[in-house]
Amino acid sequence: MQPVQVGTILLESQPLMTEVLELESEPYAGNWSLVKALDGFALDHKIRDAGWNFFFMAAEVRAMFFGAIGAEKIRNALRRILGKVRLEHFNALEVTGIVAKRFLCIPYTVIMAHSRHVQQSCSLDSTKERRTIRHDAEWAKS
Repeated sequence: MQPVQVGTILLESQPLMTEVLELESEPYAGNWSLVKALDGFALDHKIRDAGWNFFFMAAEVRAMFFGAIGAEKIRNALRRILGKVRLEHFNALEVTGIVAKRFLCIPYTVIMAHSRHVQQSCSLDSTKERRTIRHDAEWAKS
């Protein structure tokens, strides 16, 4: 499995988006996949070349865990972040920071990310529209 690092992009599985963009990815957590070999800038170019748009949300989402950096701890922190992103009905996430720190000699790590959203329209869909699109995609998979 590809390691998560700053610049890693996770996308929620949506058949139309996956088909149109022809992205190489691997399953990561639940309905989310890790995009292989592309950072945010390269993915943005690929999405725009396909006539779609890749939005960046300014608000940072964070999760913290105690101890040293490890793949499973990062995965658990990202699951918590993805839960927050899912509430807003965004379909992508970019990891923007993985920082190891200490407080009173106790090591901890902070994972920082920004919600992203892939869609065809050039203006960001409302939360209601994004929720409907997600619901339709989930229904189509079942």
